[in-house]
Amino acid sequence: MSQIKGPGIFLAQFCQDDAPFNNLTSICQWVADLGYKAVQIPTWEKRLFDLKLAYQSQTYCDDVKGIIADAGLSISELSTHLQGQLVAVHPAYDKQFDAFAPDEVKNKPQARAQWAVEQLSMAAKVSQTLGLNAHATFSGALLWQTTYPWPQRPAGLVEEGFKELGKRWLPLLNKFEDAGVDLCYELHPGEDLHDGVTFERFLAATGDHARANILYDPSHFVLQQLDYLAFIDIYHERIKAFHVKDAEFRPNGRSGVYGGYQDWQQRPGRFRSLGDGQIDFKQIFSKLTQYGFDGWAVLEWECCLKHPADGAKEGAPFIEQHLIRTPEYAFDDFASSGVDESLNRSILGL
Repeated sequence: MSQIKGPGIFLAQFCQDDAPFNNLTSICQWVADLGYKAVQIPTWEKRLFDLKLAYQSQTYCDDVKGIIADAGLSISELSTHLQGQLVAVHPAYDKQFDAFAPDEVKNKPQARAQWAVEQLSMAAKVSQTLGLNAHATFSGALLWQTTYPWPQRPAGLVEEGFKELGKRWLPLLNKFEDAGVDLCYELHPGEDLHDGVTFERFLAATGDHARANILYDPSHFVLQQLDYLAFIDIYHERIKAFHVKDAEFRPNGRSGVYGGYQDWQQRPGRFRSLGDGQIDFKQIFSKLTQYGFDGWAVLEWECCLKHPADGAKEGAPFIEQHLIRTPEYAFDDFASSGVDESLNRSILGL
């Protein structure tokens, strides 16, 4: 058995009004038929899941577990990416991020943030009720508009921004601690937590909270030109969730990392279906296996070229082929000379 579980699939990019993508029962059967073994559920997507009802009703949670089990699947994690984004929003992005909020809190930044906090609080409890040990989210951003420092950032701005971000998230981290669930931030451009340095700043602002962890997605590191393999070596103890998503970065004489405001097809850095990009997944799965990661390998499909049905169909066998079955004994055990303290001392000349 591989210690990494999989393949799983994030349902957010596939949900739509047409069958089989418009309810939990049919979409679970669809992904099971493709060979997936788990689903990551977007909690804002009421066609699939009602977070508030799950918080209020054990019966509803049991029904959800039954639907998923009947399809031969498990739940890898719940996701609050959109709600997490709204925990911290700079006013420059108010209008755009209102699209993630219910009508009653639109154009009301404080009410919107409180709604997001309530959503995360419910997600902690529901994750516990469903027997999950990890949860996927975004951090939101107060500082993203200052990423490229022009004009020069005032002294103390970054420190103040992370102090406030930590203040907003610390009560939620404590709720996840009470629930026994790791809160896994997807490090993502547009979020204040987008690389290793910013994650370290957040840890400092939350007292190295044990539940502040990472959803590892190498595609976002390719687009930033960050070493996604060395990242695992540095942060493996905090990696508690894993999105398997491919990407490529092909700079040219006209644009690079920032993309020139171009659409995805024209950008030098773009997401691709599994196997169509540049990411070395053999090394990623090797490193995660080496460090004992035992969570789910979850396809997050995003590609500006390929049809989603084809990406989903190809994703399950791709992940399956990269799972590493760990051995029960060392490959050189046949040459073992056993345990002999006197022999060891003799070999040492003692």
